[in-house]
This record gives sequence, structure tokens and C-alpha cells, in this order.
Amino acid sequence: MGIDAAFSTRLRNAADRLMDLLDGFGQAQVLVVGDLTVDEFLTGQVERVSREAPVLILRHEETRQVPGGGANAVYNLAMLGAQVKAVGLVGDDAQGRSLRQIFEAARIDTRGILVESDRPTVTKTRISGHARQSVTQQIVRVDRKSDDLPAPALQAQIVDYIHQHRESVDAVVCSDYGDGTLTPLIIEATLHHSRVIVDTQVNLGRYAGATIFTPNLPEAERAVGYAIESPEQLSQAGRDLLRQTQAKYILITRGEEGMTLFGRDGSEEHIPAFNRTEVFDVTGAGDTVAAALTLTLCQGGSFWEAAVLGNLAASIVVRQFGTATTTPAALKAALETLLEESSQT
Repeated sequence: MGIDAAFSTRLRNAADRLMDLLDGFGQAQVLVVGDLTVDEFLTGQVERVSREAPVLILRHEETRQVPGGGANAVYNLAMLGAQVKAVGLVGDDAQGRSLRQIFEAARIDTRGILVESDRPTVTKTRISGHARQSVTQQIVRVDRKSDDLPAPALQAQIVDYIHQHRESVDAVVCSDYGDGTLTPLIIEATLHHSRVIVDTQVNLGRYAGATIFTPNLPEAERAVGYAIESPEQLSQAGRDLLRQTQAKYILITRGEEGMTLFGRDGSEEHIPAFNRTEVFDVTGAGDTVAAALTLTLCQGGSFWEAAVLGNLAASIVVRQFGTATTTPAALKAALETLLEESSQT
């Protein structure tokens, strides 16, 4: 579905307001509770096949580490200008120390990040190789994580930190990748804030009463228990998710089909995809949506305005490979381009 005339008109009418909201992103203070992950990219050149086993031997060229999972949500908010307090767990390892350094360089408050020595920092290592004058391709991914829940004492410390800082922020974001940080006790502590944005891959019902949820289509299908393959099923899913979560709004992100925003008042609004031809990598795009949406709401923006700017932010980062971020300046430029295109609709 493209950008129709009615949406184009509404977008143009909202242009000045959207620009003002982007100008205010730097005023927001946000607390993010999440499954903090390091995305590690190890690349090398293929030298030969090993004599020990039928595997490639790579000559190492580069190892790069970037925030992933809930850490990507934290980093997206910081790159959009927000003052961010990060809450979560890392291991007593090189990856955990690297993540802290990345955050501190971005002026992210890391005092809510606790170290659990018996648990590794969640790390996803992608090993890629290339021959001479050929493209680099991923060969294998190695994941490091623990299936154990955080120790009760650590959970209590996180809950205490949330209680201490909850009232000093404009919003709380829960970024749940199913890695165990967001236990029932910790979730309950976050839900006392008046503006809670939830991006979870599992069991939306655990966050009943949050302000807004941002599931993608597969996550929404898992939550409702049926395929969403028609406009009628999409509408039913939105209503079912609102009942299941008791949220004010549900935003289902649908890739090239755009997004659909459902409200408890029975409203259903479609936001078309702003970029359908230059999609290279959707990794982490949901974190970007949640970040821009959150900052819009912090400035008093409507849920429709928040969805539009979240959608716009995602349209930028999917043009880049790997987990990526954007900035208010890039969003403004993209909005101006979108407005020019919409004037021709």
C-alpha cells in the first residue's frame, strides 16, 4: 500500500508540528529496562580450506562491537538526543565492559547496569568471510547467553533502582528480548510509571496496563494465536491485543505494509511504509521505532504523530546493514523529502 492522497494531505498539515516535535527530542529523559546485548561482527579473508576439517580458514581483519537487543533501544534513544538511564545486566567479561564504554562515550547513564559474574553478557558473534574481490558473507553466528534468571538479590537491586529513578523520567521503555532480565518483579516496578512503552518478543500479557505495545507482525500473530493475512484479521488482532494487554494503544509494525495503530476508543489508523525500495537490513528497526515513538510522546505528541515519526526513523535505519541508529537531523531531512514526494501525490 502506497502513500494515498488522504494520508499525504494529513502529513502536510502536520509538517510544522512534526518538525517541532523533532526539535524537542533532546529535552526528554527516558529510563530503559532491557536485555542488554552486544552484537559482535568478526570478519576476515578466506585463505584456504583447513586440512583438519572441511572448514574455511579466515585471516582475521576486524572485530566490531555495537549495542544490540535492549542495548540498541538505549543507544537509539541516545543518538536521537534523549538523556537515557540504562537498566539491565552484563557479565564480568570483555563484552560487558565494551558495552559500558560505548554507552559512557554516548553520555548514557550506566549506573543502573549491574554486573552478574555467573552470567555472560548476551553476545551474538557473527563471523563473516570473503575471498579477494568478493562480497563479505556471514558464515556462522555464535551466541553467548544464560538461561537462568538473575539472582534474587540482583532483581531486588534493579527494582530498587527503578523505584528511585522512575519519577524523574518522562517515560519508561521495556525492551524484552526474552533473555531473562525482565522478571515479574522488575516488570511490576516499571508499570507504576504513567508512560510505559513495551517492545517485547514474548508474552505481551505480562505487561498488562502499559501505555503502548509495538509488536511486529510475527509477534502479534504469536500473541493472538492466529495468522494475520487479511484486513479483517488485522483489525481483529488489534482488538484482541488491546483486550489482552489492557493498553491504551497497540502499534503493529508490518514491514513493507507499513504500521497500523489501534486505540482503546476503537480507532484504527494506517501509516504506510515510507521506504519500500531501499531495504537492506531490518535488524533492530523495531528498537528505532520504539525510540522515536517514545520521544514524540515525551514531547506531548499524539500517538498518530509518534507512529509517523517512528515509521520515518525505521525507514532510515533499514537502509543500513546491521543494527543502526539515526538522528533528529536525519529525520528532518527525511521528513522534508517525504513531504516533497507527498505533494506530488
